[in-house]
Amino acid sequence: MSKPSLEIQVKVIPRASRSQLSQTEEGQWVARVTAPPVEGEANQAVIKLLAQHFNTAPSRIELLSGSASRTKRFRISFR
Repeated sequence: MSKPSLEIQVKVIPRASRSQLSQTEEGQWVARVTAPPVEGEANQAVIKLLAQHFNTAPSRIELLSGSASRTKRFRISFR
């Protein structure tokens, strides 16, 4: 049996004044993070935000694509 998981696309806004995760009216996820887009810092900040929002461990969140892009795809595994 496969683990339940969710794949989402997230638009990342680095160097924001505060970190927050939200959705637009169209359903697009937007992550504002205070971290700069340097050496994966913003990616790690987004993973931390997603882990808090979905109440799971950061180790259960995988960056699938877009490591150097503002639009990223993540897989969140539950269990």
